[in-house]
Amino acid sequence: MTGTLPLFPLGTVLFPGLVLPLHIFEERWRTLMRNLMELPDGTPREFGVVAIERGLEVMPPPNDGVATSEVVVHEVGCVAQLRQITELPDGKFDIVTVGARRFRITGFVPSPHPYPVVGVEWLPDPAPDALADQLAPRVLAAFREYLGVLRGGPDDQLPDDPTVLSNLVAASASLTVGDRQQLLSAPDPATRLRHELTMLARETALLREVRAVPAQLSQLGPAPAMN
Repeated sequence: MTGTLPLFPLGTVLFPGLVLPLHIFEERWRTLMRNLMELPDGTPREFGVVAIERGLEVMPPPNDGVATSEVVVHEVGCVAQLRQITELPDGKFDIVTVGARRFRITGFVPSPHPYPVVGVEWLPDPAPDALADQLAPRVLAAFREYLGVLRGGPDDQLPDDPTVLSNLVAASASLTVGDRQQLLSAPDPATRLRHELTMLARETALLREVRAVPAQLSQLGPAPAMN
C-alpha cells in the first residue's frame, strides 16, 4: 500500500511505539502544526520523521528523488502521530509524538505547502517468529549488561516482548544514527534483534575499555571554552 506524508527530516531516528517530543520554531513546521490542528476530528494528525544522512536539518526542495543539493535523507522513516500540542505565546509549539508504522520514501511530490510532502510505501510489520522469541532473552540479558556498565546498575523495568524490546534497545542504546537506521530498516524483529546482539556486545566492550583506562584530564584534549 502507498500514500503521502508531510516529511520532517531530523538528526535522529524514530521507532514505532517510542515517544518523540519536539520544539517547533521554524515557520514551515509551524505551518505544518497549524494544518494538522485544522484537520477534522477523527482524522489522523501525523507526519513522517526521517533521519538525515548528510546535511543540516533543512527542508529539501521537492524533486523526484531522496537526495537533494541541501540534504540527503534516509529512505526508511517512521510515522509520528501527534499526541499533544501546545501553542506558545510567540507562535512556537511544543509537541509530543509517538512513533507508528514504518515507511519507505518513493519520491517527493508537488505541494503548495512550505514543508516537503513525499510519496511513501508502507513497510510490513511482521509478528515475532520463533527465532525472535529465542533471541529476545539473549538481547534482554545483553541490554541489562550494557546498562549495568553504563549506569552502574541494571534497569529492571524492561519489556520482554520481542518487537517492543527490539525497538526500545534501538532507541535507547548509545548508537550512531547509522546503526539506528540499520535497525529501523530491518525487515522483521528477528533481524533487528540479531543486529542488536552484535551492537550491544560492541558498545559494552567499548564502555568497559574506556572505564578501565585511567587518564589525566589534560590527556583528553584541550579544556572546553566557556561561552
